[in-house]
Amino acid sequence: MKKLFNILFVTLGIIFFLLILAGVYLYVADPYGIKPLIQQLSGQATPMSPTPTSPTTPTEQKNTTASTNPLLSPTQEQTLEKLGIDTATLPTSITPAMEACFYTKLGITRADEIKHGATPTAGDYFAARSCL
Repeated sequence: MKKLFNILFVTLGIIFFLLILAGVYLYVADPYGIKPLIQQLSGQATPMSPTPTSPTTPTEQKNTTASTNPLLSPTQEQTLEKLGIDTATLPTSITPAMEACFYTKLGITRADEIKHGATPTAGDYFAARSCL
């Protein structure tokens, strides 16, 4: 019985060690591009300056939050910004190849919903980011 427990705990220890190694590899190599999301959630993202560099009026401040991507609705933009995605870096036009890729990755129904203004989820973004 003692030998059985010894084998069990050694096996579990090896599995635990391999899981730790896999986690370190995924964090360091970042093959899925989730490190910026983790850094933002843990508060390590580069903070924005709380005060503007030049004095602005409230109407000027309202204009600075204007749409940075003409293809996105305001709610879509807000959702993507909450996920840590800079909407200014997204393409401003969709090619037929991109559209076909979206339909393949997300499915016809979900791609049409997003195209007509539904807010994308984090899963939608991570599934379709290779299309961008």
